[in-house]
Amino acid sequence: MSFSPINLDHGNILVIDDTPANLQLLMGLLSQKGYTVRPIPSGKLALQGIHLDYPHLILLDIQMPDMDGYEVCKHLKADIRTQDIPVIFISALDDVFDKIKAFEVGGIDYITKPFHAEEVFSRVKTHITLYQLQKQLQEKTIYQEQEILKKNIILEQMIESLEVVNQELEERLEQLKKAQLQLVQSEKMASIGQLVSGIAHEINNPVGFIEGNLHHATEYIQDLMDLLQLYQQGIDWNSQTTQEKIGEIELDYLLTDLPELIKSMKEGTKRIAEISKSMRTFSRADTIAKVPFNIHDGIDSTLLILRHRLKANELRPEIKVVKNYGNLLQINCYPGQLNQVFMNLIANAIDTLEESSLEETLAKIKEAPNQITITTEIDKEKQQTIIRVRDNGKGISEEVKEKIFEHLFTTKGVGKGTGLGLSISRQIVEEKHGGKITCTSELGIGTEFAISLPNY
Repeated sequence: MSFSPINLDHGNILVIDDTPANLQLLMGLLSQKGYTVRPIPSGKLALQGIHLDYPHLILLDIQMPDMDGYEVCKHLKADIRTQDIPVIFISALDDVFDKIKAFEVGGIDYITKPFHAEEVFSRVKTHITLYQLQKQLQEKTIYQEQEILKKNIILEQMIESLEVVNQELEERLEQLKKAQLQLVQSEKMASIGQLVSGIAHEINNPVGFIEGNLHHATEYIQDLMDLLQLYQQGIDWNSQTTQEKIGEIELDYLLTDLPELIKSMKEGTKRIAEISKSMRTFSRADTIAKVPFNIHDGIDSTLLILRHRLKANELRPEIKVVKNYGNLLQINCYPGQLNQVFMNLIANAIDTLEESSLEETLAKIKEAPNQITITTEIDKEKQQTIIRVRDNGKGISEEVKEKIFEHLFTTKGVGKGTGLGLSISRQIVEEKHGGKITCTSELGIGTEFAISLPNY
């Protein structure tokens, strides 16, 4: 859109004056300068006819018989169609002219009679120019708003397209996260799945009597609520209705038995909490920041979870666990993640010993019993905590040892391992904790994994 330059010498002027001589004089003066002048002899006629052709400027006499200039100006400024047209008041020097009122009703200037041509030309030219500039600015503003609107529409369309693309990317990312989560969860489930059946019966017992007690406790509470409702209804405690209800619910016995039921259920929940605490050590979410943690608590809870796998079965005798615990201090770490490492290492040691047992006779196993040795100590010089998990299994070759921490590498059969356990363990120890995990092994002797963690 282009804008033509403003013609500063021409414009459409409406002159409102009840004196014909004034109208004639102003028409003559302004027409000489190229203005189009429309004379109207009264305010009422002006208000009726102004909508036929809106002027660029109005010269308005104040003293008129039917409607004075102040009133006409008020009407003009009250109409949205004419409120922006500039109004210059005309007043004789001997008239009572209230300049403040003129400006209050919307006038922008005034000219006194008798007219001085140069003054009239100067004031008219100034205000027409300002009005035309204002109009052109408004047109530019409207045009710019339209252009901005168009660009906004284009931008909104681009945003919608980007949102679609972003949604697709988010969906793909979510799919990748789910796939990754499934891999990690499958690694967890490889261990958790074996322990669930062993722990289930330990949980079932307290759950059973909690469920039974809940039934009675619910009935007791409902009886108390029924009794309380009578009290809320304003029924007197000693009334026959209340006393019958007390007898019906056996209030004295209820008040004695309900606390005992709750106490019993609390004991049951305590037993479940102790069991679940050991299970949560493997899968719990850590806080954002590291927290002080007793390494021995993490190892012991992991051994409790894996206890059923250490017991003797039809294929082998019990796997013995030897704990050589040093005098450790608490270290700042992510406990849940370290417990996952302990789970991976101890579960792998059990797997190794079970595989070794399949290749040995029972007599040979009894001569050299399956054993896992867990040693902890402090390296004061390096300010590190050392955890060693050693088995006396068949050991691993140098070729396998070089790949053992690689992502998805496993020596186990299909469906028995994900190849994530040691890879995740290395990530947790080295990337999350700034430590080090190493493996040493000798064929026919056994394998040891050593973890070093900073003591700060």
